[in-house]
Amino acid sequence: MACAEDVRKAAEQSSAWPFEEARKLVARLNKKPKDEVLFETGYGPSGLPHIGTFGEVARTSMVRHAFRLLTDDKIRTRLLAFSDDMDGFRKVPDNVPNKEMLTAHLGKPLTRVPDPFSNEYPSFGHHNNARLRAFLDRFGFDYEFASATDYYTSGRFDGAMQRLLEVYDKVMDIILPTLGPERRATYSPFLPISPTTGQVLYVPMVERNVSKGTVVYVDPDSGEKVETTVTGGRVKCQWKADWAMRWFALGVDYEMAGKDLIDSVKLSGRICAAMGGTPPEGFNYELFLDENGQKISKSKGNGLTIDEWLRYASPESLALFMYREPKSAKRLYFDVIPRNVDDYQQFLDGYARQDLKQQLGNPSWHIHGGRPPAVDMPVTFQMLRTLVSTSNA
Repeated sequence: MACAEDVRKAAEQSSAWPFEEARKLVARLNKKPKDEVLFETGYGPSGLPHIGTFGEVARTSMVRHAFRLLTDDKIRTRLLAFSDDMDGFRKVPDNVPNKEMLTAHLGKPLTRVPDPFSNEYPSFGHHNNARLRAFLDRFGFDYEFASATDYYTSGRFDGAMQRLLEVYDKVMDIILPTLGPERRATYSPFLPISPTTGQVLYVPMVERNVSKGTVVYVDPDSGEKVETTVTGGRVKCQWKADWAMRWFALGVDYEMAGKDLIDSVKLSGRICAAMGGTPPEGFNYELFLDENGQKISKSKGNGLTIDEWLRYASPESLALFMYREPKSAKRLYFDVIPRNVDDYQQFLDGYARQDLKQQLGNPSWHIHGGRPPAVDMPVTFQMLRTLVSTSNA
């Protein structure tokens, strides 16, 4: 059995992508040491968690495990699953009850919109947050949950919001060139929460007072000027500024995002730097395609759902799909399940016969956080399909 030093040295040379990502974090800490490394994933609770949510948390967890091996587990790590539940409620989803009731609350933060499903949760945002936590717990992820509403209103973001106010002009210089003329005229990184309607207001700031920590805007209903502090949850940020502010406030070290957010990642990174922070490491993964090569869309309903995958196969086979070539677009439809079921079993079966270098490049090492289970009887996709068919009979 290889000693810990041999394993670490092999990991330093491994070409497996989680180790390549983890080495970026090691280099980051060599430049600026710290006692804890924070990994983050984001969630928009206007909808329920889905297969992409699983992919982002699973992939981030793989990088986290690789980092822990490279550092001999001597540096504390945390994975924060952050919910943007203070975002304004923009559209009533098609798949929820009580649509008329929800319509009356458009524009309000998701945690101020009543739960359309029951009285079990205080809001729509709380309901979906609970679904997220149940979803992640179902797969045994090691994470901490964070709510934007809680962080804003508790004062956790107060220092960062004050700092954003101080560098307001720099932030505007970064963002405005990326906007069209009409949007540019009304843009502000700050979005006040109306004290009268409770809605998130997309209005320009007409005055700023850094020493008082306040901004002034014109109320769209009354036409009167309103002054409010940027702290205590009375104001939230537009999402690109919000992302940067969060990185700055929490000291996020690693966060990946979809390829469609490349420009947003760069923009938020510049804002974070303008605030005096260091943007996190990470990479942009490719999006999923359906069997016709079209981008998968939740609204269109094309592509597989996570429940459809798990009806026929294990979470480990889905984790293998997520592990493979994250920077390449992959088709996500029924026919990819058999390959991943059978390939996962082959990787797991071959693990014990491999040398150390091969083991660290074996997907089963990353799927199981460095501890692949012992193999009993191989399970093929055809066997799984037969079991499912029998149980449904």
